[in-house]
Amino acid sequence: MHVNKVHSVTTIGRVAKDLGEDEDWLSDVATGMDPEDGLIWVYGVGEDGVMAFTDFGIETLMELIRMYKENPGLLRR
Repeated sequence: MHVNKVHSVTTIGRVAKDLGEDEDWLSDVATGMDPEDGLIWVYGVGEDGVMAFTDFGIETLMELIRMYKENPGLLRR
């Protein structure tokens, strides 16, 4: 039986604040991520979905940030 081992996630707003990055830019960077990469969507009553990340997702996102900063042409702001 599969047991979900994710016990918490962090919203993109919090990740942006913690990393000192623009939230809209991070959203563009994370667009290509999948659940297997640690990206999930959180929905509430009357709200649009909010992008959130597992700890693994934050690590993946940080690697993507590094990659896009080294090669800005890969992602057009």
